Amino acid sequence: MAPKGTKFTRLILVVDEEQVALMCPEEDELKRPYGGTKKTSRFFRAARKINNQGRAVDVLLWQGTQDPTDQNLPKLVREGAHIRASLVVGTESQARMALGDKAIDGGAEPHKLRQGLDKGVVVVAGDGVKLEPGQASITVRTHYVDTDQAHEIAERAKARRSAVATKTHVEPVAQVYPLADIAAVLGDVPRMKTVNVLHRLTELNRGEYEDWTPQDLKAFLAEVGCEPHKSNGNPVVDRDRVLEAIADRAIDDVDDYEE
Repeated sequence: MAPKGTKFTRLILVVDEEQVALMCPEEDELKRPYGGTKKTSRFFRAARKINNQGRAVDVLLWQGTQDPTDQNLPKLVREGAHIRASLVVGTESQARMALGDKAIDGGAEPHKLRQGLDKGVVVVAGDGVKLEPGQASITVRTHYVDTDQAHEIAERAKARRSAVATKTHVEPVAQVYPLADIAAVLGDVPRMKTVNVLHRLTELNRGEYEDWTPQDLKAFLAEVGCEPHKSNGNPVVDRDRVLEAIADRAIDDVDDYEE
């Protein structure tokens, strides 16, 4: 189990025309159907598991269908959706399949949107939507872009882009080894104040070390086993300990290679 507060990279699975998956007659090698709503149906089970548990690890399932019916959008799948949205649909029955009875009974009416006129308008409901107390749904109006307009926008973007010089070759970024850089700025000095080490690092590679703070330097050195210590009341970096840390890392690299 991941520690509390763990951040996960969001993964969104989009299944358009979901009815195709639910109505798929094919079976896998274990004779489990891909479609249907049996307890062995693969898509049905996967959709339920993701809806029930996916949000905990930032895995989301987006499902879409043009004809929301109990066959195309089974109750156990549609009720698991955290947010439900509907474009214009033909009947109240379809609206209930899309948004749920609670939203429709509360006044949501995607079936009363005007076909061809209310393009891009959706009625949204669900636990994942912030609603005013007593409000069952919200109507979201977007700017609909048809195919011709999309082509026009794309051409305008390409025209503007053509005036921009594009690099065809990118120079490789030199790898930075902070521990080696610290050893370099120490030179033959047995020990040096951390503020002076930081100053010399910045002079050596401003782009890499300009934003480092004394705390950053201390944390890095502690991580590699040569944390600064006090000398005459001042925190200093010990050259021998830095060289030992470099040697230890070299031995570790050799061991990893041999394995």
